[in-house]
Amino acid sequence: MWTDIVDIRDFYESQLGIVARRMIRRRVREFWPDVTGMRVLGLGFATPYLRPLMDEADRTIAAMPAQQGVLHWPADADGLTVLTDEMELPFDDLSIDRVLLVHGLESAEPVRPLLREIWRVLSGSGRLLIVTPNRRGVWSRLERTPFGQGRPYSRRQLSNLLRDTMFTPLQTETALFVPPVRSRMVLSSSAAWERVGHAAFSRFGGVLLSEATKQIYAGQPVAQKARRRYAVATQGTPGGNSRVVDPTINPNGPKVAARSSRDAGIRLIK
Repeated sequence: MWTDIVDIRDFYESQLGIVARRMIRRRVREFWPDVTGMRVLGLGFATPYLRPLMDEADRTIAAMPAQQGVLHWPADADGLTVLTDEMELPFDDLSIDRVLLVHGLESAEPVRPLLREIWRVLSGSGRLLIVTPNRRGVWSRLERTPFGQGRPYSRRQLSNLLRDTMFTPLQTETALFVPPVRSRMVLSSSAAWERVGHAAFSRFGGVLLSEATKQIYAGQPVAQKARRRYAVATQGTPGGNSRVVDPTINPNGPKVAARSSRDAGIRLIK
């Protein structure tokens, strides 16, 4: 079950969410220290981790699942978010160099079609980086944060899932060792928690970060099919202007009536 995007946004605006974003963002940059000239896609709710990549990447866009909802991002510029069906991404084959999947894998049902759709849009040398709750971590056991929602994964489960969907796992790391509490004393020492955690309890971090590349030799031709068109998040009141992403018209496309979408002034093009 997908977590409402308003709840995720509120978490990242809290002190605990700010600490979590900072700790995970550091690890993301260790995986991808340079994305100069690349096309980067954030899927799920990846916007807290995309901002440092925008200045380097050729293009950056955030795709948010319809069942989760969508919000305008970035706040100080034209919208770079799109409301979409995560099983039918409105992007061409081999069009994306990097995909960052956050708050997505643990909520998706089923997960294999989602990963196969990511495989389709990734370029031949593209990389996928998944951030998902760690089954061994404390964060997955408490429902007060988005990392306590959905299905957590172990390292082996994540590796097997990637191999089953035609990806080759490259490396898996952990992050977020600070306890999910709102104590100012604990949060102020989050950097120390991370250092000690990596040194002594590396398998018990709150989240797993797993990078993979696609298996080119295992690919099958992708059949052409009609795709829905979706609206980009724009600022303003409900019913405001929306920009069409996919020119293909599907008159039977779904209608989305998520609270967060209405609040953001989003409408799905029918």
